[in-house]
Amino acid sequence: MLGCRSTLYQTMKRKKNKSKNTRNKTTKRTVSKTRNSISKKQESPHKEEYEEEEEEDTELGFSLKTSAAPSHTHGVQPLGNLYLNPGSVNSRNTGLGNLQTLTDELVLDILGLLGASHLGVLATVSKSFCVFANHEPLWRNLVLESVNNGFLYNGSWKFTYIVAHYPSFDVSSTGVSGLRVRDFYSDYLFQSWLCANLEMKPEWLERDNIIRRKGISVDEFVLNFEEPNKPVLLEGCMDNWVAYEKWDRDYLVQLCGDVRFSVGPVEMKLEEYFRYSDQAREERPLYLFDPKFAEKVPKLGLEYEVPMYFQEDLFSVLGYERPDYRWIIIGPAGSGSSFHIDPNSTSAWNAVIKGSKKWVLFPPDLIPPGVHPSPDGAEVACPVSIIEWFMNFYMTTKTWKKKPIECICKAGEVIFVPNGWWHLVINLEESIAITQNYASRRNLLNVLDFLRRPNAHTLVSGTRDRVNLYDKFKNAIETSLPGTIDELVQKAEEKKAQQKKLSFWDSVADSKVGAFKFSF
Repeated sequence: MLGCRSTLYQTMKRKKNKSKNTRNKTTKRTVSKTRNSISKKQESPHKEEYEEEEEEDTELGFSLKTSAAPSHTHGVQPLGNLYLNPGSVNSRNTGLGNLQTLTDELVLDILGLLGASHLGVLATVSKSFCVFANHEPLWRNLVLESVNNGFLYNGSWKFTYIVAHYPSFDVSSTGVSGLRVRDFYSDYLFQSWLCANLEMKPEWLERDNIIRRKGISVDEFVLNFEEPNKPVLLEGCMDNWVAYEKWDRDYLVQLCGDVRFSVGPVEMKLEEYFRYSDQAREERPLYLFDPKFAEKVPKLGLEYEVPMYFQEDLFSVLGYERPDYRWIIIGPAGSGSSFHIDPNSTSAWNAVIKGSKKWVLFPPDLIPPGVHPSPDGAEVACPVSIIEWFMNFYMTTKTWKKKPIECICKAGEVIFVPNGWWHLVINLEESIAITQNYASRRNLLNVLDFLRRPNAHTLVSGTRDRVNLYDKFKNAIETSLPGTIDELVQKAEEKKAQQKKLSFWDSVADSKVGAFKFSF
């Protein structure tokens, strides 16, 4: 969480002795400035102090999004602020009654079992229940579970649900979204709001340590990046793409018309999706991520071409039975993908057509902080949102000896993501991109090893036949490219033997002290 309680002591210490050096302002300014911004219509005994701290926070580079989209806070403040108001009582507890002993997360889990009508009734019980029952992610789940053919976003997920199910109801007549509850303190609910409204901090964008190349040959790419399994950012690969020239909102909406694309668990028209992305401000914005875009609108597939570095695509031997491998990706600022490894042990390339993306990549042997994969790799536990990871874990990597690879990939640039690398991506602005996963001779053996794991049926993705994919793929390779697998296995064994074989000088040198050793 935000660590607001521990921050309280730093805050009180500073107020008692302002002459002392205050180095730990980051979390404090999260508390002070945001409290001022969400409670400025309320009288506060500490108003002058908060206004003064807000100026300091601006100097330190902390800022909230300035979008006109509504933020449904209901006046929730971080728990640390309770201790700045000694006379206050947390209305969160008084309104929950005996349920106050439960964590906020558990309360929301329980409410998540209720339907819309029960949530509506519960919201009238107390101010505290009103805050919990109007928590936007609860209503988002209700909308996505009940509306399969898209939806028209109406300023909030609750209003969206009401309009979808009760079209005659005039949501403009209700002021629930503007309700402010005094003295409601919750780190959990506040962090959800903060992650939805926080701008990416400059220090999160500074590091750019990826290798960049332009105009290299395929052989150079294979030798220096694909074989050693190293990321690289490639420039100049998209200069001739029709997509790079034409793809924007207006063009895509006109071209695609009423075609629906995958957006999370629902299908939406582009016009509907852009309406949502313009209005919504939430912790995990929905991401348009469609693997069948070229089948749905064939012209989209003709307006880009695979860069020459990635044209060996061995999964193509499966024809229509191949796993999903290419996607169009569209999303607003703040949307993206939390840490994951690409499916089926494939490598990938990602081309930004419009906008820009922040990438953070960790090599296969280095698990990102805050990320906890299950022993079999089937599940990954990680922070709820990308911003939460940056807030709570990103700075710890600054002190690591082995640092992640980072970059901002801008329009016209392509990033190569090697197989097995953990990576996180967040859009810094509204972005449109194409990505493809592929298997070449360089990672074919890795893919086959992955597909024949005992629990492969739980790990394989993008295909209906998870059980037989290994046999189908191997047989297709042996039919289309006879001898390829045996040749690659032989080379791998020779390379392994070469690495184990000691040279003459290695055999006579003492590895511990670097001196010669003799035996008779």
